[in-house]
Amino acid sequence: MNEIGIEKVRHLLAKRKLEAVLVHSNVNKKYFGALSGSGVYLLISQEAAWMILDGRYEGEAIETTSGFQINVVPKGSYIAGLVSILREKHITQLAVESSALTISEYDELKTQSLNINLWENELAEIRSIKLPCEIEKIKAACALTDEVFTEILPKIHVGMKEYELSALITYLCLNKGASSMAFDSIITSGNRTAYPHGRPTSKTMQSGEFVMIDFGVTLDDYQSDMTRTIVLGSATAEMKTIYETVLAAQLAGIEHVKVGKTGQEVDAAARRIIEQAGYGEYFSHGLGHGIGRGGDLPILNPTGKMMLENYMVMSCEPGIYVPNLGGVRIEDDVALIDNVGTPLNKSSKKLLVLEG
Repeated sequence: MNEIGIEKVRHLLAKRKLEAVLVHSNVNKKYFGALSGSGVYLLISQEAAWMILDGRYEGEAIETTSGFQINVVPKGSYIAGLVSILREKHITQLAVESSALTISEYDELKTQSLNINLWENELAEIRSIKLPCEIEKIKAACALTDEVFTEILPKIHVGMKEYELSALITYLCLNKGASSMAFDSIITSGNRTAYPHGRPTSKTMQSGEFVMIDFGVTLDDYQSDMTRTIVLGSATAEMKTIYETVLAAQLAGIEHVKVGKTGQEVDAAARRIIEQAGYGEYFSHGLGHGIGRGGDLPILNPTGKMMLENYMVMSCEPGIYVPNLGGVRIEDDVALIDNVGTPLNKSSKKLLVLEG
C-alpha cells in the first residue's frame, strides 16, 4: 500500500467533507498499491482501504499487496460488493472517478441513496507531486531511453524502413530491462515528420530528410518520453532554421519551468519563439504533459491553469510541422526541483546529421 498517497486522499476527503472514494482507473489503483486488473475496485475511506475483486485476483492480491482488506465477490458483482461495504460502514458521501465507471455502474450507484461526488483530476493532482523515490525511477527510465538512443544512431541509414527502426528500438528497450514501451513509438521520416503523431510505416528513409524519433519506456512502473529529430545526409538552410527555432523554443520553455508558473505561461514562453520566427501556425499542439505512471499532470498548453510546484515532472516538447517539407520536435522530461527545471534526458540536442 502506498501509505503516503492514501493519506493524501484522506486529507482531500476530509477537506471535501466526503467519507470515501471509489477508484477504478488502472493507473490510480497501481499508484495506491492495489492490483490494476479490470475486475478490481478500490475503496478508500478514513478508516480502511478495500479491494473489491473477483476470484481471479484473490491469490495475486494476497501475495503481492498489503494493507488492504480484500473482499471477494462473484465476477460482475463489484458494485453490489461495494454497496455492502458502504452500508456496513454507514458511508453515504462517496466520490467516484468520473471517467472510470460505466454508465450502468453509475446508474446502479445512484439507486443506493448516496451523495455521489464526481472527481475528474483530483487523483491525478495528488499524483502530480512526486516523491524523491518516484523521480529517481523516472530518471532511470530516462537513462535507459538515452542508452537506447545512443545505440540506434549508428544503425540508422538510407533505405531503412521506419518500422525497422521502431522494431529495433522496442527490442533494445525490452532487452535492457523495460517492462514495456510507454506508448507506441513515433518514428517518421521525410514529409511524414510533419505528422506530429505519425506511426511508422514501410517508407524508406532517404538522404536529405528529417527522421523523427519519439519513444519512451516503462521501467519499474514509471515512464520516460523523449523525442529527437535527426537528419540523414545533409540539411538545407531551412531545415537548420526550423531545427534551431525549435531548440530555442524548448530551452525557453525549460527556463520558465518555475514554481508558481502556470502551464499556460510555460507554453507561451516557448510558443512565442516559434511565432516570432514565423512558424506559429505550424506548432499545432501543447508544449507538454505530466510524466509519471501515465495520464499525469501538469498540462502545458494555452489553456493550462494548473500552477507548477516543486517535484512535478513534465515533458517539454515544442515542434514545427511544415506540410510537404517535414517537421522537428525536441522533447525532454523535466523535473522541477528547488525551483529549477532540470531535463532528465541527457541525449544531445545539437542537430545530428548522419551520413547518408
